[in-house]
Order: sequence, then structure tokens, then C-alpha cells
Amino acid sequence: MAAQGDIVVVHSSDLHIDADYFPGRVNSWRTGNLDFVLGTASRVEADIVLLAGDTFDSHRQPPELVAMVSETIASSGKQVVVLPGNHDPVISGAVYQQLLSNGTNNLSVIGVTHEEAVTFEKFELEIWGRAHRSYDDMDPFDKVRARRTRWQIAMAHGHYESKPNRKKRYRASWLIGDADLAATGADYVALGHWNRAVEVGDGKVPAHYSGSPDYTGSVNVIRLKAGGDVVVERTSVLGKAR
Repeated sequence: MAAQGDIVVVHSSDLHIDADYFPGRVNSWRTGNLDFVLGTASRVEADIVLLAGDTFDSHRQPPELVAMVSETIASSGKQVVVLPGNHDPVISGAVYQQLLSNGTNNLSVIGVTHEEAVTFEKFELEIWGRAHRSYDDMDPFDKVRARRTRWQIAMAHGHYESKPNRKKRYRASWLIGDADLAATGADYVALGHWNRAVEVGDGKVPAHYSGSPDYTGSVNVIRLKAGGDVVVERTSVLGKAR
């Protein structure tokens, strides 16, 4: 339960919501990760939910599935902020327009509903990130956003290396390094792209991959304390301590 004055944020990523296209096999749709995340958000009385990329496995989803996802998000009553990743970038025909057209008023999609940042004035909190806008390589922290609010959370979807060499011919894409994380100056950096949950960086800012909830069995719960502290905990999606 949140202490009075705390802001509680749930961070997850890589839900990879998907359908297998077999007619009538609704139970085969991969939607359980969303239920895990929003159910845990309700249990910990979260104010905001962050999905740091690859919410959908691809944009090729049937309307019935997208409508189900919209209804699930809307009925959660939580403010949900999505950062598009390499599987679901902001391209022509992206699934987000259909998702938003279903009346999901509590959903913000960076790169679609907001160019770069979502501000919650009630909490003096800004959440920012660079959406993937194609399937090509990009620098998730090419530009750093100056702080405009008391609290700031940065989001990114990419691969962490302590000191990435972007000039190397054969390397991972969407690289994020220690200097990139430190330059944000954020109170927390919510990362996606890795299935496992792990803290990364040099410790100058708290930067975490949440991992995919069906792999880790958990989400990250961030508590922005009234006194200024930031507390990060891994919390089981099944209601068990980790």
C-alpha cells in the first residue's frame, strides 16, 4: 500500500501481445502478460503503469484482440504510458491508432499521443522517451530532455552495454551505455528489450530492465517518496514476495 504522498509506478516491458490467427481460438491469444501487469498495479495501488516497448509482438493483430486490449486497459483505471519498441514501432498502420480509437482515455503512447513526454501535473512528474519509429537502428538517448518537473522518469527500449562502440560494424542495435543513462539525470530509467530483470549502469541514476513478466514472474514497482527518495522493488505478479 502506498504511503501518503508517495507516487507509485509499475514498470514492465516486452509483453509481446499477439494472436496466432487461427479462427475461433481466442484462448490462444497472448494477453496474459497484460493481465499480470495491470493486476499487480491494482494490488500495489499504483498511480501509473509504464510499458517500455514491445507491448505488441507485431502490428498484425486482429481487431478483436486490439479491442480486448483497449477494454482491459480502460477498465484498469490506471494511467498507462506506452513507449513503442522495435517490434511495435510508430509506423504507418501501427496498431496504436486502432487501440486509441476504442476510447482508451487513460492510455498515452509516446510518439503518437505525445511527441516525447507525458506530464502528470498532479504528481509533478514527467515521463519521457524516444519511440522507435522504424525497424532500423536508432539511439534511444540521442537527445536528453531537460528536467521540467520535480520528478522525472526516462524510458528507453534497447540493448545495454557499459561502453558501447557504435562504430563497430557488427554489433547489437539500439545501444544504451552508462554515459547515456547518467546524462538523463532522471530519478529512474525504465528500460525494455531484455526478458530478464536487472539493474544496469554505473549507479549514477537507478536504471532497470523489468524483464518480460511471464519470464521473470515480476514487475518493477517504483516508489517516489514524498521526502525525495526513490525505492525500487521487484514485485511478483502472483502476489508472492521475491
